[in-house]
Amino acid sequence: MLEASGGPCTITRMNYSKTIRLRVMQGDAIAFGPGKADLLQAIEHTGSISGAAREMEMSYRRAWLLVEEMNRCFVSPLVTTATGGARGAGAVVTDLGRDVLARYRRMQKKADASIAADLGHLRALMSGAD
Repeated sequence: MLEASGGPCTITRMNYSKTIRLRVMQGDAIAFGPGKADLLQAIEHTGSISGAAREMEMSYRRAWLLVEEMNRCFVSPLVTTATGGARGAGAVVTDLGRDVLARYRRMQKKADASIAADLGHLRALMSGAD
């Protein structure tokens, strides 16, 4: 594992991945990272936290806790929920949530591109690298 931290973002490379994993921190909490980005995208796709959890093969409770943490870390919720009623239960990714997701994906692409050569060199020097 390679890790650089100390500021508002943590950069982690694990399991001989070909990319880095950005995590946006708020204090000790991970406000946003690769798993939360995937969860937000799955909620957008399925329209519910439970559907997203099933799609990602995680427990509903874990997905709910991740949504709560994201919502706490930003100025307004990234995901809103509705219970029952005429439209039924579900979850909606807010405009802020879509903006955060799009910006995070752009940050990830920029980070990947900016370190590709150095990461390739380090990877070649690591034991067990393929």
